[in-house]
Amino acid sequence: MADAHLSEFELIERFFSGRDRGPGIVLGVGDDCTLLSPRPGHQLAVSVDTMVCGTHFFPDQPAAAVGHKALAAALSDLAAMGAEPLGTLLAITLPGTDEAWLMAFAEGMGALAERLRAPLIGGDTTRGPLAVSVTVIGEVPAGLALRRSGAEPGNLVVVSGSLGGAFAGLQAERERREAGGKPPAVQDASHRRFFWPEPRIALGRALRGHTRTAIDISDGLLADLAHICTASGCGATLEAESIPRDPLLAGWADAAALSAALSGGDDYELLFAWPARQRTELRVLASGLQLPLTVIGEFRREPGIRVLDATGQPVTLAEPGFDHFRAD
Repeated sequence: MADAHLSEFELIERFFSGRDRGPGIVLGVGDDCTLLSPRPGHQLAVSVDTMVCGTHFFPDQPAAAVGHKALAAALSDLAAMGAEPLGTLLAITLPGTDEAWLMAFAEGMGALAERLRAPLIGGDTTRGPLAVSVTVIGEVPAGLALRRSGAEPGNLVVVSGSLGGAFAGLQAERERREAGGKPPAVQDASHRRFFWPEPRIALGRALRGHTRTAIDISDGLLADLAHICTASGCGATLEAESIPRDPLLAGWADAAALSAALSGGDDYELLFAWPARQRTELRVLASGLQLPLTVIGEFRREPGIRVLDATGQPVTLAEPGFDHFRAD
């Protein structure tokens, strides 16, 4: 990054101020703390997500996409709890003050924040290796928050959207780099799911009262389903042919495409339990949201996760998903 002579407070004023308006915000950017006033009868939902250059994004990844994804990943946690955003805190560590990079980053983050009503209400800046940490604060009616626990044997396993697209984009980016290609365009279709994930805030809100159990798919379908099974004290059986694969996997070998859908991660779709007798209601919900909601299996009393092929035979599972601290 080119190093311009901006102070910390000039940086905040130029790129991150004036975005702190919204319901429930009493005091935003500029003081020692932000003041929020959630609606009566609501609980606060708070989550933080960190992205580190070289681990979660490439050094030359478009800055607008970095800003978008940093916020999207954090907002996805609110979606998984059925919460609606109140505001966002940004802590960013910068090796320098490249104004063009900062402007694009702020625009990418700001566009998503405006669309999903998650205004920037505070944060911190410091110098060091590039890293972005986003804290999101939301609200959810008391007693209606979705959790990882609560799935029951006989419930359907349902997933939104399609899976494996982010992993396909990551692979395309790796191949481009190995071939010495140019950096991708900001809106390159092959990188869309990797660069520009969409947090399912509307779906999370719509699930309240229909189910108690949901999680967002950040580490991979198998890994995140395992979290639900552990918290709920049950297992699950999945049908490999039912798992919705992203169109970017169309040219892949079947085993590789299934592995990407099961374990690729970074899709930020919602995975949730649904009563087996309410399939009609599920179809109505999907139609109203204009979002595919696919039944991919069933929760079982027996522990563990099984994936079955079209003949009912178990599929050999690949790596369960992403883990920051798993040895290579």
